[in-house]
Amino acid sequence: MVKIARWIHDGGTQSGFVEGGNCYALPASHSVQTLLDDGLEAALGRARETVGSTSPVSLAEVQLLTPLVPATIRDFVAFEEHVEGVRKSIDGVAGVVPEWYEAPTFYFTNPHTVTGTGEVIDIPAGSTDLDFETEVAVVVGRVPGSDGRNLSTEEAHRHIFGYMIFNDWSARDLQRREMKVNLGPCKGKDFANTLGPWIVTADEFENRHDAAGFLPISMAVEVNGEAVGQDLLSNMGWPFSELVAYASQDSVVKPGDVLGSGTCGSGCLAELWGRNGSKTPPPLQTGDVVRMTVEGIGTIENTVGVRREAETRVPARPLSHGRSN
Repeated sequence: MVKIARWIHDGGTQSGFVEGGNCYALPASHSVQTLLDDGLEAALGRARETVGSTSPVSLAEVQLLTPLVPATIRDFVAFEEHVEGVRKSIDGVAGVVPEWYEAPTFYFTNPHTVTGTGEVIDIPAGSTDLDFETEVAVVVGRVPGSDGRNLSTEEAHRHIFGYMIFNDWSARDLQRREMKVNLGPCKGKDFANTLGPWIVTADEFENRHDAAGFLPISMAVEVNGEAVGQDLLSNMGWPFSELVAYASQDSVVKPGDVLGSGTCGSGCLAELWGRNGSKTPPPLQTGDVVRMTVEGIGTIENTVGVRREAETRVPARPLSHGRSN
């Protein structure tokens, strides 16, 4: 197993590997993107070389950053239990729409607002219903001879470079309004997402998939030390290889692209609000600490910051009559 990370030490940003409680930095001319561009096998070789020849820095002495600067982030909605509960919360309607079962669905979120474990997540302006989403994400790496287009499931599996924990922060009140326009989400989602604590390379999980390609690893989330939800990653409706393959159809996936699983069952507050018929547990508040743990990957933890006081809605000019020309 190799853990790939980015961190701050002595005021400088470094990329490299984490092993045995220590960090081993790559040369300044290399980055996590370099490893993704070179592919998994080359990255594993680089890890052995770097750990064997570089002076370590204690993990306790660094500040971890998001493990990569993503090229894109596609976030799927692959857990049926989550879809059922959050639909009740957002739309007030029970059940799962038939279209969910027909093919995976995803949206593109903002790669420029990615945060790492330990960072403070401020509440966006106008929101009182801040929520988290407990997910696992994969990152795509290069496969020699492949351009990442129209991949089969088998080809897509080889493009999975590694795994991270993904917290898709959500302003549910903003999301609820904008989803009524049947487009989005946008401002309910684009203010923050957390990836980390590092990338665990795919070889660690190669022998843990079940016969259908799913990973039966545990996922859990707690707020202020109190357990909120837990699930198995294998409860996804599609394995990651199928999600990557679907994303590539009539399109392309490239090294540095991140694909999220969507929220696991009981992995967010909105799902519980839908099932409980009330905002129980309550929305996140300033000072709350959200901690997510995924078996075989690690833990990320973030504190909720303050709300920005501003008015961001821009009302449209309604047409009071038909067009004049």
